[in-house]
Amino acid sequence: MMQRRMLTKEDEAAVGADETEVTREDQDKINRFSRLHQREILLEDELKTKAKDKEDLEEISNELELADEDDKIPYKIGDSFISLPLPQVQEMLSSSTEKIEEEVSTAEEKLSEIREEMQQLKVALYARFGRSINLET
Repeated sequence: MMQRRMLTKEDEAAVGADETEVTREDQDKINRFSRLHQREILLEDELKTKAKDKEDLEEISNELELADEDDKIPYKIGDSFISLPLPQVQEMLSSSTEKIEEEVSTAEEKLSEIREEMQQLKVALYARFGRSINLET
């Protein structure tokens, strides 16, 4: 959550006294930071979803360990359920879990890169504008 606070009279006076002109380059950096922040939020949501999906697949795999080898298990493919033998379903669940793990790994790498670039932009923008700009997310 974003916390807001009122400026004290001293802060307000200080801000007005040393206003820094915003150049085109500065505005581009601010815009880039904003876009990266939005992508960061989307990737975090995607990671939560993938973690939930992985947890669900692991739970299903654990439940299937209790099933009888001869049972036909309904497996959802698209919008349809197809009855498949237990070993085949377990193999498909395993490959789905591996796929999700790869997707999580890729998303985490992207998120790390985004946060690194955001940190660099923060350093540059805070050096230029000081307390005149708020980049806390």
